Amino acid sequence: MLQLTNPFLLGGSLAFVVFFGILAALAIGRHIGKRAYARYGKAELASTASLETAVFGLLGLLIAFTFSGALTRFDGRRDQVVNEANAVGTAYLRIDLLPPSAQPRLRETFRNYLDARIATYQKLPDLQAAQQELTRSQALQVDIWAQAVAATRLPESRTGTDVLVMPALNQMFDITTTRLAATQMHPPITVFIMLVGLALASALLSGYQSASEKSDHRVHEFGFAAIVAFTVYVILDIEYPRLGFIRIDAIDQVLLDVRASMK
Repeated sequence: MLQLTNPFLLGGSLAFVVFFGILAALAIGRHIGKRAYARYGKAELASTASLETAVFGLLGLLIAFTFSGALTRFDGRRDQVVNEANAVGTAYLRIDLLPPSAQPRLRETFRNYLDARIATYQKLPDLQAAQQELTRSQALQVDIWAQAVAATRLPESRTGTDVLVMPALNQMFDITTTRLAATQMHPPITVFIMLVGLALASALLSGYQSASEKSDHRVHEFGFAAIVAFTVYVILDIEYPRLGFIRIDAIDQVLLDVRASMK
């Protein structure tokens, strides 16, 4: 079953929390720092510089690894579309090995199957419609398999045909499971909680550290909050490439090309 979340809402909400959370953390940190500065002097603020550097470094590493993982999964999903197109194309060509009497119906079922596979992802983010197409494609898999088995057992079927046709069908069906699993493979929610927590902790320490400075850093603070919030949103958008602004829909053209070649 497809289990997808709307990343526009999830990413937008999280980016909103990060942006205003960082601004609030900066203000709170500055307030606490001013009280410490008034009581202990600037030496007290300087003692936190190493801690601030460590937390910012950890935040940078977590963003880098999370972003890199999202891009890796993004590329993997595109490769899976190409693999499915190759598997479907190969299986369709091997219908030629079956007895002529069994070919027309099986070819028509193949065309319906590929239509369902394309529609499964084209209908996102309508999860209900996508689920219906997925269910239809799974039913067509059973039909294709039954027709192929029956065709290989016909008297006019050539010896060894099943050895060539059935593995190709297996591969075509297996990639659908791989692609379905890929839609559900994302970092644990704990990673994103940690990412937000580190961003807020970094802002808190930064605000504390800047308490002794007299100049106004509003532009830098808003810029830092906006950059981190936007980065978090982009990471989530890449994690769900069928639902947000960053999409892999263009790669579906390879499946459409295979469908067009099915005469």
